[in-house]
Amino acid sequence: MEISHIDHVNFHVPPDATEAAREFYVEKLGQELVNVDAYESGEKPFFTVHLAPEHVLHLWPTEEFEPPDEPNFNHVALVVDATMEELDEALEEAGVPVEREHEGLTGAIGEGASAYVRDPFGYQLELKAGRS
Repeated sequence: MEISHIDHVNFHVPPDATEAAREFYVEKLGQELVNVDAYESGEKPFFTVHLAPEHVLHLWPTEEFEPPDEPNFNHVALVVDATMEELDEALEEAGVPVEREHEGLTGAIGEGASAYVRDPFGYQLELKAGRS
């Protein structure tokens, strides 16, 4: 069996997460929310952030939401089609604080530079520069 890519990741979020998700993922990171109407109508128990052609993030609002802590969740790494300089500029312009940066981290696309940010629900995202 050969696995080609990650299809989706599920995150639990607070029950009132839709607007915070829209502000962060759409307005600041430039992604698209889908299935919001189906979620709001009760047809689906989650809504989705479309991250890449073959990858989505399902956000599951729940009353039992607890922000993640380091022992049980570390981060999701996302490749960004940008240089590290372009990524830093885009994050600064969007007002997204960078917690830390690393160079030379190894992942599926090899070594590269990354910026670590948090979404409004406390999940850490590694944004890996896809270009040198």
